Amino acid sequence: MNAKIAQTENNGICEIRWHGRGGQGAVSSAKMLAAAGFNAGFKGVTSAPSFGAERRGAPVTASTRLAVRTIRAFSQPETPSVVIVLDETLMKTADTLAGLKPGGWIIINSHHAPEYFDIPDTFCCATANASAAAKEAGLVISGAVMVNTAMLGAVARATELISLEDVEIALGNAFSSTAAQRNLEAARLTYERTQLNGK
Repeated sequence: MNAKIAQTENNGICEIRWHGRGGQGAVSSAKMLAAAGFNAGFKGVTSAPSFGAERRGAPVTASTRLAVRTIRAFSQPETPSVVIVLDETLMKTADTLAGLKPGGWIIINSHHAPEYFDIPDTFCCATANASAAAKEAGLVISGAVMVNTAMLGAVARATELISLEDVEIALGNAFSSTAAQRNLEAARLTYERTQLNGK
């Protein structure tokens, strides 16, 4: 599914779910994707975390919605068109494909090719080694590689909902100029290295 996710589905809304671990920045990246979506021309954008008693390293989810008109939904999506996985180990421990619409994208931070994950043919799969790109760009904080902004590049490449230019503006509004450049470099490298199944 492409063409701006089939013109953001029948109701004009594209729902996106993020899977990560505590401390990886899933909530922050959900917000930055919303900002990039606004830059891309979407009239309605929202992001929302899903919090419980999570601790650093525990599985967490967040969501982003991009719409052609104003929306007020903040709940977690039940039938997303896109799922983004910041840690490939969650492919074994979390139900990452739950509710994903047929033809929807699952985008995984991994050095493996999409075929490695044996995703059903009813879905599209993209992989990108965002961890390596983030390291290369210098996004390491207290020994932890920050992959969340790097994965925005994979989202841009696979879904075409946003462009790297949209990401650049969002990052420029979220970080100092030096930090924004490092994050943009990670996103750019990830964009260039994203592998799409069957392409």
